[in-house]
Amino acid sequence: MMRKTVIPALVVIALVALVPVPATGSPPPADDLAAKIDTVMSAVYRPGEPGAAVIVRKGGRTVFRKGYGLADLELGVPVAPDMVFRLGSITKQFTAVAVLLLAQEGRLGLQDEITRFLPDYPTAGRKITVEHLLTHTSGIRSYTDMPEWLPLWRKDMTVKELIDLFKDKPMGFDPGTSWAYNNSGYVLLGAIVEKASGKTYEAFLEDRIFKPLGLKNTFYDHTDRVVPRRVRGYERGEGGFVNASYLSMTQPYAAGSLMSTVDDLAAWSDAVFSGKLVRKEWLDQAFKPFVLANGESTGYGYGWFVADFAGRRSIEHGGGINGFTTYEMTFPEDGLFIAVLTNSAVEGRDPEPRAVEIAWRALGLAPPVRKAVTLTIGELEAVAGVYAEPRGQEYWFRREGSKLFAQRQGGAKNELYAASGTEFFLGDNPARFTFAKDVSGRPAELRIQGRIGPAQIFKRTDKPLAAERTEIALDPKLYDRLAGDYELAPNFLITILRRDGSLISRATGQAEVELFPESETRFFLKVVDAQVDFQVDASGRVTGLILHQGGQDLPARKIK
Repeated sequence: MMRKTVIPALVVIALVALVPVPATGSPPPADDLAAKIDTVMSAVYRPGEPGAAVIVRKGGRTVFRKGYGLADLELGVPVAPDMVFRLGSITKQFTAVAVLLLAQEGRLGLQDEITRFLPDYPTAGRKITVEHLLTHTSGIRSYTDMPEWLPLWRKDMTVKELIDLFKDKPMGFDPGTSWAYNNSGYVLLGAIVEKASGKTYEAFLEDRIFKPLGLKNTFYDHTDRVVPRRVRGYERGEGGFVNASYLSMTQPYAAGSLMSTVDDLAAWSDAVFSGKLVRKEWLDQAFKPFVLANGESTGYGYGWFVADFAGRRSIEHGGGINGFTTYEMTFPEDGLFIAVLTNSAVEGRDPEPRAVEIAWRALGLAPPVRKAVTLTIGELEAVAGVYAEPRGQEYWFRREGSKLFAQRQGGAKNELYAASGTEFFLGDNPARFTFAKDVSGRPAELRIQGRIGPAQIFKRTDKPLAAERTEIALDPKLYDRLAGDYELAPNFLITILRRDGSLISRATGQAEVELFPESETRFFLKVVDAQVDFQVDASGRVTGLILHQGGQDLPARKIK
């Protein structure tokens, strides 16, 4: 998805093992299905709150289409299913089809090096192809993961300025050897579309995709443009929902700047899968997961994830951008399309789980089941330790009594449940943690396989688990000088406040979390692996803070 850098107190997405159990029955009658979908959606998108639009099409017929919640909290306008939402990274499939149109016409090749179109791009001697960009396997640094991008959200930027942000950053890996979700790659694809077509990215999509398909409510988003039935976006703030932080829509560009409706997305899906835009041989490539140099499947084609859903093929993608989260799924062999567009970017309101729940019901399948078994202390202790992936990100597994806890570097600590002596799960997300043993029988490798996307491989290290952080006792009066607003980026604040004997942190759009003291100026969070150092000048005045999370050091100046 078009993602923002992870900022304080975000609890990382839980990964869980699920065992899909096919149902023996057929899909439910239409009335029964509609009632089940309505139950799924209304449980999350409630009256008086930001809402969602949903469409479900099966066999070429719309079986469900409805709006939930509010499109505008200030005016009290309810969401209707024909309203326009920002799509975020669903944009990527439009970019991919634009590239395939040009490839089909012979104006570019998928194995062309990107320097054919961007001759000044510094590739550090590596061969980076158009296909590497499409499949997130280029190794180029994604600009939305860079701390220096945060202060730039309000700035209108040219394509060249966007590329200049990341082009000189070190490569993360050799092209084709690994997979890492990459917004920079799709920015480069937009630039390549412009070079190969002689049109702007926006004009190419308008002329070659939107108009021919009759997508009258699909646009490249301009913040100042008047768009009929445009929905407002929201995030979590002090005391409830607030208007989403401003982001210049020049920045997501070909990675995330489109807006649309559930109706247009359904028409778009019909057109793509019927071959109306690109021929079958090109679609077959787009919907074939890219295979890395080591033979591992990435689970990602060209602009879409390609997954196995209880024996069915699903082709899907989501999006996340300031104030909006989105998800869509197509089951080509089952004739099923689902789209859920929401106007909030708040934990617990993600549309993907809702789309997945709807898919189980529309396909007439029983939802997954999971069963935990009890392991001995020795079996739990055997998997405890520090595991690292090739780029240095770590996962920590710690036994506490008769329980096992997992924590990704920079993330939350969560309890794991055993499905067997080597396979574990946690929470409500369909992924599994599988430990492979070496010849001595000691767990030596961790494989995390989610519902979609490539497996993540972590190797066991000899690094000892860090000691648990210990809070000290401080006079709460010392917290008064720390209280205030700290600007991490324009319109993104970390508010520090004293509440009775506690120090509380509240970041824009996120829930409050407590900070625990290690010294008078250094604090840590318990909900995630993160620390905060308050900066003090020679006179004792607090001037700022530095947030340490996920291997990044993010400074914020005190403005109030």
